[in-house]
Amino acid sequence: MSGEKNVNRYVAILSEVFKTHYKKGVTEFEFTRDEFATKAEELGIVLPKNLGDVLYSFRYRVDLPETIRGTARKGFEWFIIGAGRAKYLFKQLKPCAVLPRDGLVTVKVPDSTPEIINAYAQSDEQALLAKVRYNRLIDIFLGITTYSLQNHMRTTVAGLGQIEIDEIYVGIDKHGRQYVIPVQAKGGNDKHSLVQTLQDVMCCNERFPHLICRPVSAQFMKDNRIALFELTFEDGEMQIVEERHYNLVSSGEISPEELKRYAMRQ
Repeated sequence: MSGEKNVNRYVAILSEVFKTHYKKGVTEFEFTRDEFATKAEELGIVLPKNLGDVLYSFRYRVDLPETIRGTARKGFEWFIIGAGRAKYLFKQLKPCAVLPRDGLVTVKVPDSTPEIINAYAQSDEQALLAKVRYNRLIDIFLGITTYSLQNHMRTTVAGLGQIEIDEIYVGIDKHGRQYVIPVQAKGGNDKHSLVQTLQDVMCCNERFPHLICRPVSAQFMKDNRIALFELTFEDGEMQIVEERHYNLVSSGEISPEELKRYAMRQ
């Protein structure tokens, strides 16, 4: 109930901030986090202790209220993007649903996750990042050799402010081309965020301008299967380049027949 109460408070505050700035036909505008305190006082709402959680909820966990969504142009949705220190931008963008497809082949991979990691992983996101890392799923998925550079990397990006990347890899292929791969991991009720991928790409382009950026989304599916997506931005729109599903199993669970089928695939 407390979570529901928080969401209701957040909806009321954010809706008032939106109403203050929005005019028909406007497709983007800036606002500041300080406005939450003003609107909470005007509405007689107890101000949330963590103002950042108001924005985090609507960027990554729950949908924006219908009063805001209904004002977007056909085929577009409102997104909240960082615009500097304690500054944000409401902007209309074309959405891209990053959700595992039904009917896609699942590839079995021998599970190399250390048992002690399985025993002590603290959250879905942490467990997912660990499984992807220990089983070299980024290498398998992208077909290049990669190395985890840092996880939960917090940094500042010009024009955006502070961001956090779930995990960042660097890699190289047989031709010597070098890559930077920002990975977004989603477990539990969290949804893939177009905004986070956009921020990750902007960060990589700023910090690693000579590397090829290939953003990846990792998501838990049913039965602990893992879906990986390679993403890209073309003409300002996020698109899915490739999607693959993996199942981490003991080596004895991969039959000779399955290995023969894998051998025939390109």
